[in-house]
Amino acid sequence: MTDITYTIVEHDGGWAYKLGEVFSETYPSHAAALSAAQRAAAEQEVSGETTGITYEDTQGQWHEEVAAGDDRPTTHVVDRP
Repeated sequence: MTDITYTIVEHDGGWAYKLGEVFSETYPSHAAALSAAQRAAAEQEVSGETTGITYEDTQGQWHEEVAAGDDRPTTHVVDRP
């Protein structure tokens, strides 16, 4: 199973959560960013339908895969104020 970690960071004059190198929208407070990260992490663990997905990797290549609805990651939120 995959582990993913959201990290709370200062960003663009406010606060955001970050997954890998990707930032969320900017929130006006640390508490708002933390709450949003916790919500996003919880939603990642919810099972869904098996479906096809298309995504672009860091080299600009597009990929098509099947995402199993019951193959959900374990999520974590790291708060470093």
